[in-house]
Amino acid sequence: MVELAGIGPGPMCAMLLADLGATVIRIDRREPVDLGIKRPLKFNLLLRNRKAIALDLKQPRHVALALRLIDKADALIEGFRPGVTERMGLGPDICIARNPRLVYGRMTGWGQDGPLSHAAGHDVNYIALTGALHATGRAGQPPTVPVNILGDYAGGSLYLAFGILAGIIEARTSGKGQVVDAAIIDGTAHLLTSFYGLLGMGSFREERGTNIVDSGSYFYEVYECADGRWVSVGPIEGRFHDDLLKKLGIAPAEIGAQMNPDNWPRGKAILAAKFKTRTQAQWCELLEGSDTCFAPVLAMSEAPQHPHMKARNSYVEVDGVTQPAAAPRFSRTPAATPLPPQAITPENTDAALADWLDQAAIEQLRADGIIV
Repeated sequence: MVELAGIGPGPMCAMLLADLGATVIRIDRREPVDLGIKRPLKFNLLLRNRKAIALDLKQPRHVALALRLIDKADALIEGFRPGVTERMGLGPDICIARNPRLVYGRMTGWGQDGPLSHAAGHDVNYIALTGALHATGRAGQPPTVPVNILGDYAGGSLYLAFGILAGIIEARTSGKGQVVDAAIIDGTAHLLTSFYGLLGMGSFREERGTNIVDSGSYFYEVYECADGRWVSVGPIEGRFHDDLLKKLGIAPAEIGAQMNPDNWPRGKAILAAKFKTRTQAQWCELLEGSDTCFAPVLAMSEAPQHPHMKARNSYVEVDGVTQPAAAPRFSRTPAATPLPPQAITPENTDAALADWLDQAAIEQLRADGIIV
């Protein structure tokens, strides 16, 4: 696969595929540009597991090299505004004409068409338009802005990766590639499918914080402990709910019927008072591993040390940086430990191109000043 350098959801998509074994070459820019938060390369984890070269895609000879790589690719990933790659001479019409099996993956916030397609935006804007942001938060409070997992990475990266893989599978039957228009607004809206069903049947209230799974209920909530730390509970099913109340020493009659929203404020007050009587560690000792649907609320720095996460090797340390391991897991072809992000040096450039071109071609590119 060929990745044209971008930010956020595009690189995350490339990382997802590279983590699972895809050979991805990233075409980066020659000159530094503003691509968001600046960080040392080793901490830019979305760039792991792939090699890179630097080109100036405003120069025809550099575009020609990009096309040579695309000619051999199963897929391309780009995250520019609509029309940008066309102006570069790297649009889907040109690329698929040269490589008919190519799956051309396009990552945008608003999509390739529509009134907003050329406007700037970020995760918070995209999830706002879909209704997801409006639904996130507590009763009587403004919408709560989550970290940019929901839009950029769930509604964006994952949907582009899914679309690219589906396109590759189809191309192996038809022999024909196609464009994958992965818009974050489409993916995020799609993630809300279940809730649109509930909304349609009148079982989901649009007032934030008044439903079962949006902090409205007492049995799908977080509670503060005696030490100021937090725990989460989510026993929606009756048998799990009853198990939680039993372990907490609360008689069901104190709260009343579980699914009656009129009882939820009383239930919250009772559980809040109960959880304040012990520390987080003490609640973990009593509840963790039971059918009460319980887990401590951990900071990112704490999560890798939790016994369950350690037992599954859910995190790895690469070049001194703790980071999530590849996911999902495969029984026969497990993913390797991630390789750290690679600097663009002459040696690394040669290694990147060696998967695509012979050594004589690489030496000619260097002699022509196309690679440095």
